Amino acid sequence: MARNIQSLERAAAMLRLLAGGERRLGLSDIASSLGLAKGTAHGILRTLQQEGFVEQDDASGRYQLGAELLRLGTTYLDVHELRARALVWADDLARSSGESVYLGVLHQQGVLIVHHVFRPDDSRQVLEIGAMQPLHSTALGKVLSAYDPVAHSEALEADRKAFTDRTVCDPGDFEHLLDVTRARGYAADVEETWEGVASLAAPIHDRRRMPVGAVGITGAVERLCREGELRPELIAAVRDCARAVSRDLGAGRF
Repeated sequence: MARNIQSLERAAAMLRLLAGGERRLGLSDIASSLGLAKGTAHGILRTLQQEGFVEQDDASGRYQLGAELLRLGTTYLDVHELRARALVWADDLARSSGESVYLGVLHQQGVLIVHHVFRPDDSRQVLEIGAMQPLHSTALGKVLSAYDPVAHSEALEADRKAFTDRTVCDPGDFEHLLDVTRARGYAADVEETWEGVASLAAPIHDRRRMPVGAVGITGAVERLCREGELRPELIAAVRDCARAVSRDLGAGRF
């Protein structure tokens, strides 16, 4: 059985201590409450402070929770709300398109799949919640790169691997693809990531009109495409789904 890392356990206990009771605590209070030597407690607090998880009041020297924890908590709540708002619409999209539906958000220079609805048939499928997809080649990734400045920077800085002979890796060509994505309101991936597989996706915005994710469908090229082009009715269905989720998040009409 793997052993827990003691320093991380102590840091977690420290954060829980600061989260409850008094708003600010001194070094002695923290050390005695957790049964730690002052030097050990101070070292942990200094590291947490450097990472933004703890702040120290200049006047009193007491410690409190830092802004970075608030940012992380807000991110979690945003993703949780996004997924909750998208559940019904994603199910509807799977039924109307007959394809698998994916909901993705930016995470660590890639796309994190936070919701996945199976294709509504009897085929064997694998749940991909928690899987990562590349930013530069997938429809979800291109949508995020086109609308989210952070995703855009990360896609350009990342190693854009050629998964197939259709993958766009050149920076100039990739920027052109993002321009096209913004102009038409959706992104496409026709055998750029996986041979024989196509996908399309559209952006989801929140009440601040900020891009918070993307929703799309993925399936066999012969089902998603007609005469070499993505089927217009599928494009419309994906865009309608993205707009519906955005409205539920308070974005209003786009």
